[in-house]
Amino acid sequence: MKTFATFLLAAASLTTSIPQTSAAEAVPPFIVQSHRGAGVLAAENTIAAFELGWGLGTIPEADIRTTSDGVIVAFHDADFARVVHGADEALKKKGVQDVTFDELSKLEVGAESPQGFQKRHVSSMADIFAIMKGRPERRLYLDIKQVSLPALATLAKQHEVAPQVILASTKLEVIHEWKTLLPDSHTLHWMGGTEESLRERIESLKKTGFPDITQVQIHVRERKGTTGWTEIEPSEAFLKSVGPELKKRGILFQSLPWGANSPGIYERLLELGVESFATDHPDVVMPLMRKHYGQ
Repeated sequence: MKTFATFLLAAASLTTSIPQTSAAEAVPPFIVQSHRGAGVLAAENTIAAFELGWGLGTIPEADIRTTSDGVIVAFHDADFARVVHGADEALKKKGVQDVTFDELSKLEVGAESPQGFQKRHVSSMADIFAIMKGRPERRLYLDIKQVSLPALATLAKQHEVAPQVILASTKLEVIHEWKTLLPDSHTLHWMGGTEESLRERIESLKKTGFPDITQVQIHVRERKGTTGWTEIEPSEAFLKSVGPELKKRGILFQSLPWGANSPGIYERLLELGVESFATDHPDVVMPLMRKHYGQ
């Protein structure tokens, strides 16, 4: 009990030490996506994470899955091995689709963090949409894992949050279907892999005019080059070429620099034409973006 109480105190201290926005400042003139809710700052895909993400002025991301009895929830992994606290070996091999929502909601979830094991519970998307309703500044990325798109769209309509959600998928067919269901919502097409494969995907999209896409996210990684200098993949030249293609179509250029926890790479990517970031470290990125955009 003492250990858990100590954790709660530490977590509360962390949250209050991070600058958060007032209601009037809740929609900055740029977009930062908080990966899985609030990145490393809170237990992923939980209401606590989404609340923190919104408080920081970011747009949180929720990973979307469906329980065995048809309840749509926020949960990233295909199984329970990593984030379910105290799971036995049999439970670790199961996933959201194998349990009812009642069973799922009793599990304690949360990954290890500097503050310890953050114990939370899985929330339904109905509950999450409920705290977004009537709060247009509360937007949310929906990363599609395992869900019926018509069912998810219906839920968004019921809670009157369709304009506030941004569907995220690497699959174009998913994006096209979503736009037929919720024409007023936004979409993010994310892509990673080799520069060659990324170039092929961008060229293909240029030929078709990037249909139904309002944001493009490219994954970036840092590595040591042969000269000893830190290089990024894909190359600076490639990233520089993508920006103008997206800008002339009114498409937001976002990047996810994996694992980046210091300002350097974000500043470098801004110089290359990137306009927006997804990050596990929103506390690092938000001050940088406010400075960049003169806030």
